[in-house]
Amino acid sequence: MCAARVPKRRPRPHSRGIREGALHVNIRTSALVAGAVTATLVLSACGGGSSSDNTSKDSGQKGASGFNAALTGVVNPSDKKGGTLKLTNHDNPDSYDPVRAYYANIWNFANIWNFMKGYYVRTLLTNQAKPGEEGLVLTADLATDLPKIEDGGKKYTFTLRNGLKFEDGTPITSKDVKYGIERVFAQDVLSGGPSYLIDVLDQGQKYPGPYKDTDPDKLGLKSVQTPDDSTIVFTLKEPLSDFPYLLAMPGAGPVPKAKDTGERYSNHPVSSGPYKFESYDEGKKAVLVRNDQWDPKTDSIRKALPDRIEVTFGTAVEEIDAQLISGDVDLDLAQTGVQQGSQAKVLLNPDVKKNADAPTTGFIRYFALNTKVAPFDNVHCRKAVQYATDKIAMQTARGGPDAGGDIATNMLPPNIAGHDPNLDPFNTKSGKPQVDKAREELAACGKPNGFDTVIATRNSGKEPKTAEALQAALKNVGINARLDPSDASLYFRSTIGAPSNTLSKGYGIMMAGWGADFPTASGFLAVLVDGRLILPSGNNNYSELNNAEVNQLIDQAKAESDPKKAAAIWGQINKIVMDEAVMVPFTYDKALNVRNPRLTNVFVSQYYGMVDFGSLGVS
Repeated sequence: MCAARVPKRRPRPHSRGIREGALHVNIRTSALVAGAVTATLVLSACGGGSSSDNTSKDSGQKGASGFNAALTGVVNPSDKKGGTLKLTNHDNPDSYDPVRAYYANIWNFANIWNFMKGYYVRTLLTNQAKPGEEGLVLTADLATDLPKIEDGGKKYTFTLRNGLKFEDGTPITSKDVKYGIERVFAQDVLSGGPSYLIDVLDQGQKYPGPYKDTDPDKLGLKSVQTPDDSTIVFTLKEPLSDFPYLLAMPGAGPVPKAKDTGERYSNHPVSSGPYKFESYDEGKKAVLVRNDQWDPKTDSIRKALPDRIEVTFGTAVEEIDAQLISGDVDLDLAQTGVQQGSQAKVLLNPDVKKNADAPTTGFIRYFALNTKVAPFDNVHCRKAVQYATDKIAMQTARGGPDAGGDIATNMLPPNIAGHDPNLDPFNTKSGKPQVDKAREELAACGKPNGFDTVIATRNSGKEPKTAEALQAALKNVGINARLDPSDASLYFRSTIGAPSNTLSKGYGIMMAGWGADFPTASGFLAVLVDGRLILPSGNNNYSELNNAEVNQLIDQAKAESDPKKAAAIWGQINKIVMDEAVMVPFTYDKALNVRNPRLTNVFVSQYYGMVDFGSLGVS
C-alpha cells in the first residue's frame, strides 16, 4: 500500500469528502464507516513523492534540506523561541469560530483547521505533529490517553488532563468540551460548518443546540455525559470507526459557556491553545500573541516557538507569490500553491526551488462519465474514454508533475488506507493515450466512428485548460466533445450536482475534484459511488453509479470492526468502480508552496497535506 502522498485557492467537497469547488458539502452519516476503532487509531497509508528529483538525499532525516525536503523530514530543526511569524492569505477565512470554519474554497477547510489546531483550539484527540505516515496517527491532546472503548465500540470514555486552562485562567472541564460540541447543533445560529457530529450524536433527540436548550446548564445533549469535570462519555447508536476523527475536528473543541457570544464568537474565540487573539481586523489582519495560561506540560503536540503570529488578508495572489519568492513573508496560509505564472520562477531557479515543496494534497482530479447520458450507458463507450484520455496533457495543464500532481490510476489517493498503487485497469500510469485500445472499445459499443458529447467544467482556475486538453485527446479518436463552462459558485450544487440538469444539458463528462476532511476511505469514496446516495440536488455521485455489489460492500465496510479489513473492502470497492469505468482519475493533486528559509521546524503534515503550522518557528 505505498505510493506518492497527499480539500479553495481551495474549494470543498470537502464532505466525508470534499468537493473541490465553490461550495462545501457536509458529510452524510451513511458515508461514514461503522465499526469499533482499534486502540492505536493508526491509519495505514503511504507517503512518498512523484518525480525522481522530488526529495533531497537526506529528506528522510532530521535536518533535511532542499526541494521537497519537508515532505518526509524536518527542515531547520530548532527549539529556539521568539520572533514574529508572518503569514499571508488572499482570502479572509469564513470564520475563526471552530464550529463554523469550513471555507468553501479547495482545501481551505484544511488550512484554517490546521491554523486553529496549531494555535488556539485544542481537542480531545489530534493528529501527531510529525512528518510522513506518523502524521496520520491520532493521539491524545486534551485527553490523557486514547479513549476507553466499550459496548462493542459504541461507548467512548475520555479523561481530561490536569492543569488545562482557557486564556482567561478558568479551568477547562469536560462540560466545556460538551458545550463546544453542542454548539455544532445550533445550525440556525452557527451555520456553515461540518455537521458530522449532529448525524452521529443526535439519535432522534432533535437537540436544538445550547441556545434553545431547556436544560438549566445548557448541557442537554443526552448522548454525551459528563459525570465529573474530568470525564466525558460518548454513547453512539452503533459502532463508528471514524468517530475519533470527528473529535479531532476544531468543532469538537471546548468553549466556555460564559464567554460564548453566539454568532459573534468568531470575533474573539477563547483560546485553549498556546496563542490567543490580540486583534482581528476582518479582511485585513489578525494578530495572535502568547497565551500565558497555556501550560506546555499539558501539551506535547505544539512547540509554540514564535512570540507573535501576524496574518495579513486580501493580498493579491500574484503579490503573495512575489512576497514568498523575495522572502518578505514566511508562508502562504492557504498552502494551495503558487500561481501558474510563478511556477517557472520557482522550479527553474535553484535558490528558490530548494525552499519549496510540492506535497500531494489528498485531492483527486477526475472526471465522471454520466451513465444516464447516452452513449455512456454503455461500458465500452466509457472504456473508450479511459483509453483515449491524455493524462500527461491534463497534468501539464495543471502545472506538471511538481505543481500539478502525479498521474492518478484509481479513485483512492495515496494517503487513504485501501489505496493500491498497482490498481491500474486501463494501464494509464504512463499518462499516454492508447488510441488503438480506444478505437477497439468504440467498435465494441457500436460507435466505431466516435460520437458527440458535452463536457461540463468550471470557468475558472486551471479547469478550462484541463478540459481543453481532454477535449483534444478525445477528438483524436472521433469523440467530439463540446465544452460547457459554468460559474464556479453553482457548479457542484446545481450544475453537475442536479441529475435532472445533467440529463437535460446532455453532460456526458463532468470535471471534478475531491478530497477528504480526514484521511479514511469511508468518507472519501462512499458518497461518490453509493447508489443509494444519489440526490436531486447537491449530488456527489455524478456518474449515478448504482452497482448492487458496491452498495453491499459499503455496508460490509461499515460493519467491519478491524480497520485493516475495512481498508481491504474499500480496496475491493475501488476496483469495481474502476472496472465500471464511470470515473477517470487523472492526477493526485499537488500544490507547489514556497517556505521562507528563516523558518524552523518545517515539515508537511500528511493529515492536512500542508506545512504543520503548530510546529513552526523563525530564526
